[in-house]
Amino acid sequence: MKLLEHEAKDLFSEYGIPTPRRRLVSSSEQAQKAAADLEGAVAVKAQVLVGGRGKAGGILFADSPAEAAQIAGKLLKMRIKGISVQNLLVEERVEIKKELYLGLTVDRSNRTYVAIASSEGGMEIEDVAASMPEKIVKVFVDPMYGFHPYHARQIAKRLGYVGRQMLSLATIFVNLYRMAMDYDAELTEINPLVETPEGKFIAADARLTIDDSALYRHAKLKERALQADEGDWLPREMQARKSGLAYVKLEGDVGIIGNGAGLVMATLDAIQLHGGSPANFLDVGGGASADRMAAALDIVFSDPGVKAVFINILGGITRCDEVARGILDVKRQMGFVKPMVIRLVGTNEEEGRRILTDAGIPVLDSMEQAAQRVVEIIKCEG
Repeated sequence: MKLLEHEAKDLFSEYGIPTPRRRLVSSSEQAQKAAADLEGAVAVKAQVLVGGRGKAGGILFADSPAEAAQIAGKLLKMRIKGISVQNLLVEERVEIKKELYLGLTVDRSNRTYVAIASSEGGMEIEDVAASMPEKIVKVFVDPMYGFHPYHARQIAKRLGYVGRQMLSLATIFVNLYRMAMDYDAELTEINPLVETPEGKFIAADARLTIDDSALYRHAKLKERALQADEGDWLPREMQARKSGLAYVKLEGDVGIIGNGAGLVMATLDAIQLHGGSPANFLDVGGGASADRMAAALDIVFSDPGVKAVFINILGGITRCDEVARGILDVKRQMGFVKPMVIRLVGTNEEEGRRILTDAGIPVLDSMEQAAQRVVEIIKCEG
């Protein structure tokens, strides 16, 4: 579960991480009043759950309350990467001497958290790692021991800070770690963490992603997830949530449907290995019914960037015959609007194969063959 910037900043403030003064608004009139209350130049930020909103024009600056109202009117009419802007964050503009990056995330290959910092904030951390790897500081966190002040001080020193600034920066990082642990965060980051001309540090942006599996421990966040505005999500994401499916939009052209997160991840890797580019991550989960499979196909087919679809099912709890019936339901209702490659193995696979084969739909039993086939189809069409 991703939190909006204003939600993440409220939590940051609770944990003693400095943030700008701010107001959440939903109209031009409210934006004008908020700017007047903040008594100075302000930033007006669209509150949407997408990356790159600044580049998309979703963050603008105003020097007066009247200008803030004008900007708010413009932003509230925008759609950023398909999501309508319904709320804005009006916050005091922070003077910048330098921009830093602080983040905590899960390193699954090492089965631990990793603390990441950089003296080059304001950029995508992946870009910094690729172009300036020497600017990245990484500390792996022993899950049995945790992240302690001396770890944070070492990081601050490697970023070039000493004295009170080093201690201040280290305190922010320790508090960020405490919050991440308390809220079962998969990712939390401050980008940029602004160093002001006075030598203070302020979180100019905030990002926090909570592990969905831990929401039962956070009643308020779980309630928020259930009541999220449709404007917080892409239409396909909202459709997936309502259908109980796990869906993430990616940038490629091969639609992916599988049962089980591990299998779907392996499918993404197989597509890339054969020169393809996945368009999404879509997990129908264990025990997927015909209805869930039909809903998954509807979501993937609705993506205009998808040129072909790869359905990869390894039946355990999920019954292959149920999956096959869901596929046929979609064929009867809307036809196959895009080429499909199907791999079907596991529980009731013979019946599932028979159902599809009788309907003239070929089925493969090798994931590698299926991945290669779907990539070839796209290359031939392209």
